[in-house]
Order: sequence, then C-alpha cells, then structure tokens
Amino acid sequence: MARASTHPRSCGLKHRGFGRRFALLLMPLLVVGCAWGSSSETRTGDRAVPDPDASENVTFYPTYGYLEDDEWVVPVRYWVWEDRGLVSRVVTRVASSMAGLEPQQVETFRHRLRPFSGDSEWRQRVTFVFEDDPLGQEYQVLDERGRAPRTDRNGVVEGKVRIPAQRAEELLAAQGSQGGWLRWEAVSRDHSGTGQAILVPSEGTSVISDIDDTIRITEIPAGWSVAVRNTFFDEFREAPGMPELYQEWDGEGDVLFHYVSGTPWQMYESLSEFLFHEETGYPEGTMHFRTVRKNLVSISTWRDLRSLVSAGAETADRKYEVIAGMMEDFPDRTFRLVGDTGEGDPEIYRSLARRFPGQVEEIVIRDITDDRTLRPERLEGMTVIPAETIERATGPDAIVADLRWQPQSVRVLW
Repeated sequence: MARASTHPRSCGLKHRGFGRRFALLLMPLLVVGCAWGSSSETRTGDRAVPDPDASENVTFYPTYGYLEDDEWVVPVRYWVWEDRGLVSRVVTRVASSMAGLEPQQVETFRHRLRPFSGDSEWRQRVTFVFEDDPLGQEYQVLDERGRAPRTDRNGVVEGKVRIPAQRAEELLAAQGSQGGWLRWEAVSRDHSGTGQAILVPSEGTSVISDIDDTIRITEIPAGWSVAVRNTFFDEFREAPGMPELYQEWDGEGDVLFHYVSGTPWQMYESLSEFLFHEETGYPEGTMHFRTVRKNLVSISTWRDLRSLVSAGAETADRKYEVIAGMMEDFPDRTFRLVGDTGEGDPEIYRSLARRFPGQVEEIVIRDITDDRTLRPERLEGMTVIPAETIERATGPDAIVADLRWQPQSVRVLW
C-alpha cells in the first residue's frame, strides 16, 4: 500500500539552494561532533556526564553465505557504536534553522540522523552465538589470516565466518528457519545487537536491486534540495507498482533479493525499517551500501565526504564491484538486475552482462527521465518500466550523473 508523505512537496526547504549546502555541511558537522565529548551521556544542568553503564550497540548488516567445499562462508560487516545524543541535538537544531522544518520533519530527521551522529567505538572485538544453538558455541569474525580483528577507528570490522555445512543444517533446524536465514546475537561484554545471514543455494535466481528511485522515491534527477528532503526529512515513499512486482518474483519460490545502493551505511536502519515493513512489502534481503567514514584524522574520511556530495565514478565503480563479487560467489545462479535511469544503472548493468553473459537473466530499468524517448540507446535490450518523468535540475542544485561510465579503473573498495 503506497503511503503519501504528510508534507507537501515544497514543504521544509527555504529555497532550492539549500540541498547541496546541507549535504556539504552535514557530514563535517558530524565528524567534528564525534570527536567532541563523551560517547554515552546523561545531562546534569548544561553539562554532559558519561554513563558508565551504557551498552555499546553492535549493528550487524544482513548478509549472505556461499558454499565452499563443505563449509558455508559468510562475509560479515559490523559496526560498534554508542548513541551521541548531544551531537544529534546540535545538528538537528542547525538543520532546523537552515531548512525551516515542521515539527514532524524535525522528528524524522532526528531519527535518521542517529546512526550518523553515533560515536564509533575503536578496538572492540565482538563475540556472538547463533540463536537456539544447543551447544552455545561462540563465534568471531576472522580476517584473511584467520585472526579476529578489532574494530578500526570507524568502529567497523569486516571479515568472514566459516560454518561447517552439517553444523549449519543443525542450526537452521534448531531455529526453525524460514528461507535459509540464520540469526545470531552478540554476547561479548557490554555489546548488544543481533544479525542474520541467508545461506544462498548454489543454483536459483537472485534479484539485485538498486534502492533510490528504483524502489523508493528519492527524485535524484530533481536535484539536491528535493533528494535531501526525501532522504532526511519526509516520510519514505515506495515506487508505485514495485512492491507488487517484487512480491510476484518472491512467489516464484527460488528467488532471493540483494539490495545494492550508493546510500551510506548509516541509512541502513531507516531504510530497512521502511522497505521490509508489512505496509511497504518488499521481500527481505541482504543489504550492500556505501562506506562513509567519520574519523577526523583519516584522509579516507574526507574522500568519503567528497563522494557523498557527488555522483561520480567512485560510486558506480563500487556498485559494479559489489555485484560482480556476488556473481563470482554464485557462478551457477542467474541474476535479474533492477535499477533506474536517474543515475548510471543501465551502464553498470550492461557492463556486468558483458562480463557475465550466462548469468544475467534480465535487466529491468525503471525509466524516470523519459530515456525511452530521449536516449533509447541507453535502454536497448532491457525491460523498461515507464514511470512519471522527473525533470533534471540544472545549475548548482543539480546532481550530475555520469551516463557514460565504463568499468575501467576501480579505485574504491566497499
């Protein structure tokens, strides 16, 4: 069921120049804020006081497992962090004064800001157990050398967990798993969080889906002001007809879903709440987003901030490599690639089809810029879903997409 925004489209922005300035200001504010003050805090008058009993959040991002010989290999990414209430309040106040927000928009922004303003915890090592495991066996994410790394300065660990195939079957049975999902929870001291991974059969069909303007209305071609409003301030809206299409595919029985987007990982919580809510109705799946680091002393942070306010080749390179990696993990599966014309999805997907000609079953593109009329060569050989046309913005507010992208030099890893 589609849910319209409670705010008119013009609401909440003083003028069109706001969007890019807000995007340029938001992340530096958070970077500086997260270098200031205590991680978890209570208030005594006007003074922030550390809370020694605060638990650290562990966000495990939904992932998949692939079978390698007699083991399931599960790539895992997790983030250890604490709420930063004071920073959130300050940034919300600044944004409200810039944008002239209504009360509901302020609350929406505060909720979506929470992971951006969270304090990343350094040198943490998380231990977890699978739910309902009668053995209670503890696991840790391992790096390529087989060691359990600690979180980096951005609070993140990336690595793999290996589970013997027979053991995985026992865990699935113990959990009464539906669809091959395995669930776990953090048990290390002062850590709180749950995660899940789907064990993907070697054969079948995977839908790899973009998010912005493919299944959620973002209106990126309309420019920064509109895209920022739809991302941070207004209620999310599903793209008309797309939940029903995905439900139809889900009903085929052997279809799994992977959501790959240039959206920052910090949007994971808000987007998953929306996409997989029963009123929205998208099938649950794995999530693969973009890294936006916040550590003040890292040059990578400033590179990430630069890419956050551009639609350059780095985002397309990263998207291409993530999808290519999944295709390499599952050489006997076929893939439906679903995107839109607002950015470089047709070019990325066409390049993947050339590289993996036997695996790409179909490319489905939601045409939001009337490319079927203006640039039909972009959509040649693809299944086109006509959509309401979004006029491309011009001038400083425009988000310029690279429609001539080619997979030449991949410069950034996810």
